[in-house]
Amino acid sequence: MTDSFAVHIPSAELEPDPLDPAQIVSGTPEVSGKVLWESEDGRQLRGIWQITPGVVTDTEADELFVVLSGRATIAFEGGPTLEVGPGDAAVLHAGDRTTWTVHETLRKAYALTLA
Repeated sequence: MTDSFAVHIPSAELEPDPLDPAQIVSGTPEVSGKVLWESEDGRQLRGIWQITPGVVTDTEADELFVVLSGRATIAFEGGPTLEVGPGDAAVLHAGDRTTWTVHETLRKAYALTLA
């Protein structure tokens, strides 16, 4: 038996995933997502994540993601600023402290590893 599958990411139904109010810098961003696969030890996740416009802070996990729709600016504390939009792939490292300015509702597919 196989665990292989396919999902049409643009139309996938997502579940609300409320932000910690302390993460919200401005606006009223709302997050939703869906975990598509999780390793037995719970450290590796594959899924879909979406956020509506606003500005939020985060401390990242090791992650590779690809933006399907929307646009955002990701500023790293003491580091670079990335502009991401449809078709862009980005790599984040565990412990990176970021500020996300979401200009248009952003939907991404991700693969992440938790510490």
